[in-house]
Amino acid sequence: MPLHPQAEAYLKLFPTDLGTPLSSLTPETIVRMRSVDGFAEQRGPKALLPVVRDEVVAGVPVRVYRPREGDRPLPVIVYFHGGGWVFGSVGRNDALGRDLAARNEAVVVSVDYRLAPEHPFPAAADDATAVVEDVFARPGAYGADPARIAVCGDSAGGNLAAVAAWRARDAGLRLVHQMLIYPVLDVAMDTPSYRVCAAGFGLGADEMAWFVEQYGGDPADPALAPVRLADKAGLPPATVITAEYDPLRDEAEAYAAQLAAAGVPVELRRYDGAIHGFFGLPGFFDQAQEARGYAAGRFGEAFR
Repeated sequence: MPLHPQAEAYLKLFPTDLGTPLSSLTPETIVRMRSVDGFAEQRGPKALLPVVRDEVVAGVPVRVYRPREGDRPLPVIVYFHGGGWVFGSVGRNDALGRDLAARNEAVVVSVDYRLAPEHPFPAAADDATAVVEDVFARPGAYGADPARIAVCGDSAGGNLAAVAAWRARDAGLRLVHQMLIYPVLDVAMDTPSYRVCAAGFGLGADEMAWFVEQYGGDPADPALAPVRLADKAGLPPATVITAEYDPLRDEAEAYAAQLAAAGVPVELRRYDGAIHGFFGLPGFFDQAQEARGYAAGRFGEAFR
């Protein structure tokens, strides 16, 4: 499919993901960029919820969203934001956290994991795992139904969700779903989509290589590259959402195929004409609302 007209319009305004030459990204520049959100108005309205609280669990800052008052246990979505393990925060993704809670009638635990390069691999993955384990260990503190806990993440957050999912399996913790939205699942960067979408579609291959360099880790380690996980049997049922014009497309779709081959229930949905990052920007992309509605349907099936 050709680029969606909204993707074309977006790329005329923002031709690259970072919007600055990689050579200019000093530690000081990174810190400054984290404090500015040029897309705040496009992240969507902030749903009014009766409970929104910040706390620290297992040493990790989180923001907990609850869509209704009372103490009746609700399903839980542990959400990990994107940003190449370098950028992003709970605050920047507040609108999405609220939307996930309201749309899915679920408690959302949005995780402010440590960022690279100050905190390289495996800091973010360890934070993700610690929060998931805490939800299982203390469901009452979250108003959670321990039988209905899911993970969700976009981009680098999708990487963390996938890692948290296999670590939970290995720890004997049963997640009911993993929602992986254009996730980073390999760092070899050698797929056809990396070649076709190397430049000109927002997130570029050179920018992705820079993100991986900041995070570090062994490319063969499944805690960095879940496609390298030898045994995928028994992983939680999955939804994998991809964008057609995204260098990460092929590794995500390969992971979905690996899950299916291992007997894991999985549904793959590619958004034709879309580019990386569309899910988080409903102010730019109608497909964001479509994908969020689809994801809600998948969560609903898992929670039932």
